[in-house]
Amino acid sequence: MHKRSLGRTGLQITEIGYGAWGIGADAWKGAQDDESLEALRRYVELGGNFIDTAMGYGDGHSERLVGQVAREHEGVYVATKISPKNGQWPAAPETTAEQAFSADHVIRCTEASLERLGLPTIDVQQLHVWNDSWLGQGDWQDAVAQLKRDGKIRHFGISINDHQPDNAVRAVEEGVVETVQVIYNVFDQSPQDRLLDACRANGVGVIVRVALDEGSLTGTITPGTSFPEGDWRNNYFGGDRKVELQPHLRAIEQELGITTNQLPETALRFVLSHPAVSTVIVGMRSVRNVERNAALADGRGLPAEQVARLYGHRWDRNWYNPAD
Repeated sequence: MHKRSLGRTGLQITEIGYGAWGIGADAWKGAQDDESLEALRRYVELGGNFIDTAMGYGDGHSERLVGQVAREHEGVYVATKISPKNGQWPAAPETTAEQAFSADHVIRCTEASLERLGLPTIDVQQLHVWNDSWLGQGDWQDAVAQLKRDGKIRHFGISINDHQPDNAVRAVEEGVVETVQVIYNVFDQSPQDRLLDACRANGVGVIVRVALDEGSLTGTITPGTSFPEGDWRNNYFGGDRKVELQPHLRAIEQELGITTNQLPETALRFVLSHPAVSTVIVGMRSVRNVERNAALADGRGLPAEQVARLYGHRWDRNWYNPAD
């Protein structure tokens, strides 16, 4: 699998990463631990070396599974995230740094993640929500420095609030973070406005999440699709959204002359075509999905002409908000 630099960290990571939210088995229903472990191991066997998890995925369950596989193999980099102290997702504009990430909270959560992972150090520790107003505010930066001195984390980054890429530009430009994790896909192209160029100019690694728009861009979500009770996608695809999605998908297929089955590969290669992107983390709960997506880590994006055509399919909306 082709590798890229994770900004100025010195880490060389595979351009297809493993997103471990789904294997936490809470928000995404249907995950089975034996299948999740098999998928994780297959990802590493195929050369994948970057796994992204969080303490909030299944109340630490995802971290335990990731740690189990990471301990079995050398050369696997693990990124995790600290949940906000006030439990607010995403961070509200008026939230202070102290309310979300006090120093003692950052240290305590990192130590708890290390215990669940069973690892001596975390390769990339991230704050799971972010406001640029927190720069120079509170004592969270002291905690990050302390964790690095103690060898408990190697690198530090932030996971940007949903659809708010400009809310991290200052953090990037002021050199406070080594990585950012951001939503970026054919529909949400807003990181191209400012963030991606800022990251490239300042040597900040870019970890892309939601490259398939929570499943929209797989082409498998139809008006008749249903999700298990309690699955969070019932909200994301609530109301008339599954119907609203279809003409956008058909327009992409017609524009590029591709079939519905080619949508996922096209969507992932679109993200990987941007030179600022270090890796795209994909949720893969089955060996089949791992093998299909790992094959795309071949160093090839889309032809420039196709990328340019996809620019016209930007669709600004926030489906994390409840449907009307």
